[in-house]
Amino acid sequence: MANDLGFTCACCGEHHTELPLSYSTLAPDVWDPSFEAEPDCMLSSDQCVIRGQHFFIRGLIEIPVIDSGDVFSWGVWVSLSKDNFVRARAVWDTQGRETEKPYFGWLSTELALYPESTTNLRTNAHTRLVGMRPSIELEPTTHPLAVEQRTGITLARVREIAMSVLHPS
Repeated sequence: MANDLGFTCACCGEHHTELPLSYSTLAPDVWDPSFEAEPDCMLSSDQCVIRGQHFFIRGLIEIPVIDSGDVFSWGVWVSLSKDNFVRARAVWDTQGRETEKPYFGWLSTELALYPESTTNLRTNAHTRLVGMRPSIELEPTTHPLAVEQRTGITLARVREIAMSVLHPS
């Protein structure tokens, strides 16, 4: 497994004992801490509402690591229509929710290490077993993130991502 490998960082020269296989954001990019005091705003670890008009769920973009058998994941936020958010929330703790049809949404997390913006990429959020975050499937475009999700990445790419996240420019 990649976590057993560790890596020596090309940016700082230090040896990191683990190679992270996931990164996540705490809120959609449009969230502002000042919203916490507003009655029509809510942020939990999995759901977000802004001013009663914008609705988000948190899920995982999973990418196969082709030379290790591992899966790399980005924890991201996706905006949903009000109807889809209400439905997702209604079945959030319901056994069998994984049979729900996917919810269309827009990626609401900017992953700055990609050369093109990731904000507003088209997605489908697939609910999974209770306790598991939804799987976020990107529309199959030529965007580098969508290509990585379809074709996978190498351990070298996982190390490159780790260095970019640990030492942002």
